[in-house]
Amino acid sequence: MQLSEQEIVRREKLSKLRELGINPYPAALYPVDATSKSIKNDFEEGKKVVVSGRLMSRRIQGKASFAELQDSEGRIQVYFNRDEICPGDDKTHYNEVYKKLLDIGDIIGIEGELFTTQVGEKTVMVKNFSLLSKALRPLPLPKVDADGKVFDEFNDPELRYRQRYVDLVVNPSVKETFIKRTKITNSIREFYNERGYLEVETPILQPIPGGAAARPFLTHHNALNIPLYLRIANELYLKRLIVGGFDGVYEFSKDFRNEGMDRTHNPEFTVMELYVAYKDYNWMMETTEQLLEKIALDANGSTKVTVGDNEIEFKAPYARVPILEAIKIHTGHDVAGMDETQLREVAQKLDIEVDETMGVGKLIDEIFGEKCEHHYVQPTFITDYPKEMSPLTKEHRDNPALTERFELMVNGKELANAYSELNDPIDQRERFEEQLKLSEKGDDEAMFIDQDFLRALEYGMPPTSGIGIGIDRLVMLMTNNSSIQEVLFFPQMRPEKKQVELTEEEKIIMEILKPIGELPLADLKEKAALSGKKWDKSTKNLAKLGLFEVQKTDDGLLARLKA
Repeated sequence: MQLSEQEIVRREKLSKLRELGINPYPAALYPVDATSKSIKNDFEEGKKVVVSGRLMSRRIQGKASFAELQDSEGRIQVYFNRDEICPGDDKTHYNEVYKKLLDIGDIIGIEGELFTTQVGEKTVMVKNFSLLSKALRPLPLPKVDADGKVFDEFNDPELRYRQRYVDLVVNPSVKETFIKRTKITNSIREFYNERGYLEVETPILQPIPGGAAARPFLTHHNALNIPLYLRIANELYLKRLIVGGFDGVYEFSKDFRNEGMDRTHNPEFTVMELYVAYKDYNWMMETTEQLLEKIALDANGSTKVTVGDNEIEFKAPYARVPILEAIKIHTGHDVAGMDETQLREVAQKLDIEVDETMGVGKLIDEIFGEKCEHHYVQPTFITDYPKEMSPLTKEHRDNPALTERFELMVNGKELANAYSELNDPIDQRERFEEQLKLSEKGDDEAMFIDQDFLRALEYGMPPTSGIGIGIDRLVMLMTNNSSIQEVLFFPQMRPEKKQVELTEEEKIIMEILKPIGELPLADLKEKAALSGKKWDKSTKNLAKLGLFEVQKTDDGLLARLKA
């Protein structure tokens, strides 16, 4: 492992601390009795406190020093005075340990008394301090110049998502997003628990990936010698519980779909699904309106939420638009009753890319997604989907070609999907068989036939309404974030590229090329001033590593950095 100069210095300090008999990673409990927030809220001059946190800044002036300590609730100023910390003749604890061996980022514990500085700053006078954890890597802290301009902010998304632990330390606003995420899930739990619904857990490893149309992750159970799938939805298991006699069940479900990644999709995501007996999709629309009103108020104190350039109003009621009417409004095409061939022709007229594996349901879904979805910024229930799009949904009571289903659109994206649930086992079997035909045509997102679920329905499931709400997208809306990666602590990332360790000679060549990108090979060789043997070896290895190339031009050989 190649260490930077700062990392080497910190390891040297670690050794010196141990030589002084100080354990840089002590095991004993540290008796914290106050936080930065409680100190400020319940400030009392002269009060004794024990606090802990990360050293984030300090200004050393001889035998005194002001510093900032950051804990889980914010920052508090602390004051180190050599004679307060070391009242006797031995000043090692201040002169050596504090001034020379502590670094920004170290986690320390402080025993002290509260006082107010001359400029009115609430501060802890340090009576004693303990090192609780030595940081061996420096934090990427932003710097502010004399004009107040900020430099070197830790704002590169790749680094922030990969090193979320650093992001949370140096960018306090990021922590607020995740605190609000917990408020949102707590708000949902309160809403459902007050109504007597039971929170449950269902299997993540499933023999059949049911409950949605999506491509699953496949694994293998060695002891049972069977294939298993990471769940794409928990719907069919929750319905089994309704069959079993529960009137209302819900689950915060980690689901997994082996599909693309973008700003609104992560292969692992969170969905809340609710199923309530003796209800229908009209009741579920009204209930969803009430729920989202409560969430907005609990999370933001208002039913109005700013998302990008839009102000979204979550106060009920929400508009309700049938999906076929939406397509007619936004494309001018009335697709009601069209077959596959006709729908494919409409899609081609609208310049929508389709393929032969798509059935009626997928074609309508593609047309709506491409031409209609983005128009629905304010919360809107898109209702009454064709039967081909909804294999788990009850037939519409007024039109047998449609189903009693809605999707809630907010800010141009689907937030929730809900049905009057299909509880006719014969109809359900026929729908599954239609999905099987799509699978045979090459649709790798078509549903499997779940024989055990069909058996459960044959024992009788009461009329039921169910809904799935995408928690990640809901948090994006409530926190004004446009990327799903911003609301996941640890989003899925591509494998980290291994850091290439270069020889000193290779570094010389790279440092010459970096500022300019390319240089005549002869000029580069002259500037590097390496022996012939070292030059040949270094340039060959840089080319092998894909960092450097030589191109033949009309003017001779040109050395270039490779991207």
